[in-house]
Amino acid sequence: MAVIPWPLSHVSKPPTSSPRTPVADDVAGMAAALIQSRQTILPKRLGAPGPNAAELAQILHAAAHAPDHGQLVPWRFVLVPEASRPMLADVFAQALLERDPEATPEQAEQAREKAYRSPVLLLAVVEAERGDAEIDLAERIVSAGCAVQNMLLMATAQGYGSALTSGKALKAASLRDLFQLAASEQALCFISIGTVQSRKAARARPAAGAYVSTLDAKRGIVPGF
Repeated sequence: MAVIPWPLSHVSKPPTSSPRTPVADDVAGMAAALIQSRQTILPKRLGAPGPNAAELAQILHAAAHAPDHGQLVPWRFVLVPEASRPMLADVFAQALLERDPEATPEQAEQAREKAYRSPVLLLAVVEAERGDAEIDLAERIVSAGCAVQNMLLMATAQGYGSALTSGKALKAASLRDLFQLAASEQALCFISIGTVQSRKAARARPAAGAYVSTLDAKRGIVPGF
């Protein structure tokens, strides 16, 4: 697919006093460019072609490098190929009717249509109980989130767009049955990947100072870093 589609010159350079080598600076610059270029592209704006088999394998292997306390691998991903989309479409429509029995046929069809968006579609699932019981659900979800972000960044590096989607259907019994979720498993989100057909302007990102504070030995929590 395409090479990384952004100018690395836009990435801020580290201070000249940095002890890092030029190679490390180059790698850091490429990493910053990749991270800063990831943007949510809604599934309705993703089309063919999607990642080929080798590219998809690379995306999935990226998940394995997420932090994983206890090496539990407390998450998994279920690929939904084109041949299986009608089953998912039925589940989306059924979940809507279970929530709203008065939903119109048009609304049910809109729910069904969501199953056919984007060339690649996966469901992310987290396991709450397997392995060390001392590793609670919060840690497992953090690990799953890191795995998902690794996948999104790899897709971005390959030149594809991606998005995470959720919704009330994730909790539907029919969806749990379709994906054979165990009682201890939770469906987190769907991951969509494909070629960008159109995109909105990238949203403004907050500066680190807006969400970082420091525990000061004398003053307690103070803004910034």
